[in-house]
Amino acid sequence: MSEETRSDTYAELASVGPYGVRPGHALITMVEPHPGHEHAYNRWYEDDHYYAGAMAMPWMFAGRRWVATRELQELRRPEKSAVARPVTAGCYLSTYWITEGRYDEHMKWTVGINKRLNRDGRVHQERTHVFTSFQDHEATVYRDGAAGPRDVHALDHPYAGLVLQVVDTDNPDRRAALLDRLVTRDLPQRLAGSPAAMVTIFRPTPLPGDRMTYVKQVEGVDTRLTLLWFLDQDPRTCWTHHFADLEWLGDGDGDGDGDEGAGEGRGASTDRGAGTDRGAGAWVELVAPFIPTVPGTDRYVDELR
Repeated sequence: MSEETRSDTYAELASVGPYGVRPGHALITMVEPHPGHEHAYNRWYEDDHYYAGAMAMPWMFAGRRWVATRELQELRRPEKSAVARPVTAGCYLSTYWITEGRYDEHMKWTVGINKRLNRDGRVHQERTHVFTSFQDHEATVYRDGAAGPRDVHALDHPYAGLVLQVVDTDNPDRRAALLDRLVTRDLPQRLAGSPAAMVTIFRPTPLPGDRMTYVKQVEGVDTRLTLLWFLDQDPRTCWTHHFADLEWLGDGDGDGDGDEGAGEGRGASTDRGAGTDRGAGAWVELVAPFIPTVPGTDRYVDELR
């Protein structure tokens, strides 16, 4: 056995523990390259970090990068967000699926490899983590029932766009009630006939104490939900009719009229100020549309500012 690689250990590790394909956990990371460093950041991520800092790790089995051009950044809401300050910050989004039940093992590897990459000068420093967290999968809601791709396929299927929606609540019980309402009523109603094929719902988990210092600790561990909307269409072509009102949550009065939930209905008015009425105990902190990057290219880099 090689002392350097400990190759014999891999056979032992592969024979024990969960090894399904369900996306039990996710890494969702929204990053802003510093002005003037957009091209260098993109080349580093495309040529090195996407692989060495993500896909080559154990139990991380799918990934995709997304980008928000300036046009897409200007569609974001609410104007004042606790997630992105300013709300246009974070023009690149990377999403990764991690095998259910393998979060702890993956975290040990990711902390170790990122320390090594940093030590070896393979970490691009001219960037800011706007919204980065590992998250546990709570639910997936589908538009087409069993007919379309499953969540396990979502990062490989050629979806034309994605919407990141971050929802905060004032306590854990409120979050649980909101999750139940979204899954059983609001999202099925909203997805019907829409360009969104599925919505995956996650809740954040705290980062380990030995995380890299440039990544801040996760907020809202007990009170936040993160929704990823996977779109069949470029969000710019369907935003006004289907997604412009996603910054609003309904009051959850259960009247069944379809005007509550992850948005108050297509074409709803958004003239009530920033975010959702906090008096209801839940509010949207960010709605941000993205389109997929083209792997290996600098496509869209010149459209970020």
